[in-house]
Amino acid sequence: MVQDLYILMITAAVVSILFKLLKQPVVLGYIVAGVLVGPYLYGETIVNADNVKAWGDIGVLFVLFCIGLEFRLKNLISSGKVAAIGAMTIILGMMLFGFCVGKFAELDMVNSLFLAGMLCMSSTTIVMKAIDEAGLSKERFVKGATSILIVEDVVAVVLMVLLSSIAIRHQFEGAELASKIVDLAITLAAWFICGILIIPTLIRKVKKHLNDETLIILALGLCLGMVLTAEEAGFSSALGAFVMGSILAETVESHRIEKLMTPLKNVFAAIFFISVGMLINPSSLAEYWLNILLVCLVIIIGMILFGTLGCWWGGQTMRDSMLTSFSFVQIGEFSFIIASLGTSLGVLDAAIYPIIVASSVVTTFLTPYIMKATLPCYKFLYNHASESLRAKIDRREQQVAEAEAAAPSDDTNSLADRARHAVRNTYITKRLVNLFINNMSAHDDNAE
Repeated sequence: MVQDLYILMITAAVVSILFKLLKQPVVLGYIVAGVLVGPYLYGETIVNADNVKAWGDIGVLFVLFCIGLEFRLKNLISSGKVAAIGAMTIILGMMLFGFCVGKFAELDMVNSLFLAGMLCMSSTTIVMKAIDEAGLSKERFVKGATSILIVEDVVAVVLMVLLSSIAIRHQFEGAELASKIVDLAITLAAWFICGILIIPTLIRKVKKHLNDETLIILALGLCLGMVLTAEEAGFSSALGAFVMGSILAETVESHRIEKLMTPLKNVFAAIFFISVGMLINPSSLAEYWLNILLVCLVIIIGMILFGTLGCWWGGQTMRDSMLTSFSFVQIGEFSFIIASLGTSLGVLDAAIYPIIVASSVVTTFLTPYIMKATLPCYKFLYNHASESLRAKIDRREQQVAEAEAAAPSDDTNSLADRARHAVRNTYITKRLVNLFINNMSAHDDNAE
């Protein structure tokens, strides 16, 4: 096991340094490292695939836990219209595109649905990194883009639960699916209500006793506890990790937990992407090059089309809508997670995995170059638009500028903040937390 980890880390380090020198996303380097240590390149396995898969599964949990930590309900509410309309337009449009591609390729319904799920999610990690490297992190569109990515991540977790249910039964039943969604909604509501009532207040009570070591252990314990709870409730472990991250995002120590988790997440996420690369057979890429090209075109054209329309309908300016959509032209971590889910359930066609991974590599590589074309494309559209469309674009720009000028200061507490504060300070909540702390103290005294 130690030898396997040594080979993985050294290979990943060397390849990622090379990709850094080439100014390419480090995620691509991890996937290439997986191909190098995988069973297809040399005809034999250099590392134990079972060990890598186990570490990769842990990596998925940590990635989703950290995505949950970045989930801020207040930020999402402030971008509500853009986030909801933009994300749902992209997801529904891309799922339709993906399902049609699957049917065109003569895949069965389950495989077509999995393919649709893989194509509808942009990579949060790659989008934010591309925006930062392009020097656009201070632009107005970033807030809306981030909110859309958050909604996509939430929907992706729910989608994994639904796809698992469909895959196990190998059929699509509307009534059963609706029942599953209702069960999921009730379960999520119960978890969030109990979690946000108790955990933030508990952490605030014991804050003075939480050094970095204790805090990270507590956070990981809560994360794994929610993972087990989700599995016992019949849902995916990924859902549990995301939910606990979202609950801890509402605590006073959220940024500290996020900072402490980053190195651990990076290590295990690297192993996950290496495990993805190990499943790629290079010879299959040459065999499926036409399918890869088709999927890449569907991703790029679909994301630009539905992203621009969704953001425009959500209230963004045309310029911001295009900046957002042109940065979404790739698929990433959730596509791999959904592909891994389908593979583990034994329902995914063997050809889909290498096609999806190769498409992700190509679109990730192209993302910075496509983003550079945003403003020239916007100017071309504006200059060649009809008078009525140009008037609408100008009017929207003015409306957004006026709304920004009239927006209240971030220092003022929102209604949601005041309501959350009131709930946290109820008599019942305080009694529950105090009872928990007193019981812990009693156990410590007895142990002594």
